[in-house]
Amino acid sequence: MERSPTITLVGAGGMSFGPVMVNDVVHTDRLRGARMVLHDVNAERLERARRFAEKLNRAAGSPIRIEATAEPAAALEGADFVISSAEFRRFPSWRQDYEVPRRHGSTQINGENGGPGAVFHSLRSIHNTLGICASVERYCPDAFFINLSNPMSRVTLAINRATRVRNVGMCHEMPMGVNRICRRIRVDRDEVEARASGINHFTFFTEFRNVRTGEDLLPRIRAFFAKRVHDYSPRTQRAAKVLDRTLVGAGLVEFNYSPLVAHMVREHGLVPCSVDSHIGEYVPFALDVAEWMPTPLDFHEPVSLVAERAAAWAATTRLPLPLQAMGHSDEEVVPIIAAMWSDTPTRIMAVNVPNRGYLPDVADGAIVEVGATVDGDGIHPEEMPSLGEPLAGWIATQVELMDLVVEAAIQGDPDLAFRAVREDPNAPTDEASCRAMFDELVELQRDLLPF
Repeated sequence: MERSPTITLVGAGGMSFGPVMVNDVVHTDRLRGARMVLHDVNAERLERARRFAEKLNRAAGSPIRIEATAEPAAALEGADFVISSAEFRRFPSWRQDYEVPRRHGSTQINGENGGPGAVFHSLRSIHNTLGICASVERYCPDAFFINLSNPMSRVTLAINRATRVRNVGMCHEMPMGVNRICRRIRVDRDEVEARASGINHFTFFTEFRNVRTGEDLLPRIRAFFAKRVHDYSPRTQRAAKVLDRTLVGAGLVEFNYSPLVAHMVREHGLVPCSVDSHIGEYVPFALDVAEWMPTPLDFHEPVSLVAERAAAWAATTRLPLPLQAMGHSDEEVVPIIAAMWSDTPTRIMAVNVPNRGYLPDVADGAIVEVGATVDGDGIHPEEMPSLGEPLAGWIATQVELMDLVVEAAIQGDPDLAFRAVREDPNAPTDEASCRAMFDELVELQRDLLPF
């Protein structure tokens, strides 16, 4: 390479992805010499992120250059790649997205990516991300944009529909799902090759194979979820509810209490990549499979606060930290950058891209999540088998909502947004309740909405 790439991280002050992205670039040989620019509008968080990034870089022998700026022009000019993970008032707004619809009769279990509350998360996130894309078009129009912001499918569709920015949406749910299932069926992760398809947070494995023995592991996974331990009796549910009251216990519940996953496997033969809190956002029967379901926000918010405090401490402490021991994460963002920059064909487990026949029974142009090969020419998604029913029907409903929400955000049209709320499978049953819910959330979040 005649030069090294410039990688800009927008929203670098956030602890969900910022340190991980820096660490992965630092530990990628093909990106040695890269210039990594940290950008955030919050000066205090940006300075903390810079200090932590410098520590990560020094621990690895300083293979890259770190810069930080709050100015969009300085951050984006000359960028080859832009990674974006930026939200305003994430947890207070998520709390409103969850609690207000529930109070008005919604059956949603999360409100982050699906459900009537997620309409508002979508509107905020799309509005913010399109503003970032406008800056990309102005300062680095040839850069490749990697979106990490949820709701992934809807934000990615808006980018493709309203901008000229080359882009992909990325989520870690598929690698996490493979790791989680490998632990449960006691198979070495390094021996497994998996494929899945669907829409983000609602993808299902089509292949789960031991590459050493050639064994198809899907029957073993289905047998695992057929065990009595996954019957989730009232006693089991009460125990899960007690565990959920502590932070460690809530983590165990989030990733192991899975009546909805078990239902999908047992009733439909579908093996989800995600846990209940995600797949339950897209179906109207999540609350029918168990008498009790946890509130995911009650786990994610305190975990995020702990991560923030830990990062703030690590960024400022004089104590020696074994940061050199941190290897590459399971995130697939930096491998995409390395593959494109070095023109090295690399298989990626999950990318979010407009459907161009990759899933034959999903509408053309809808954002789907499939595997891909990446090289210097870009991203080459894999063609996957038809989803079949009932999965194709569930996804078709979400694709229609995806279109409504994106158009509402792009056009700044509250009537379209209300339609999306009203037509969501987990909306309150009557229009008056939907209207009251909608108006309340508009009033609470008016400064972050596109209308």
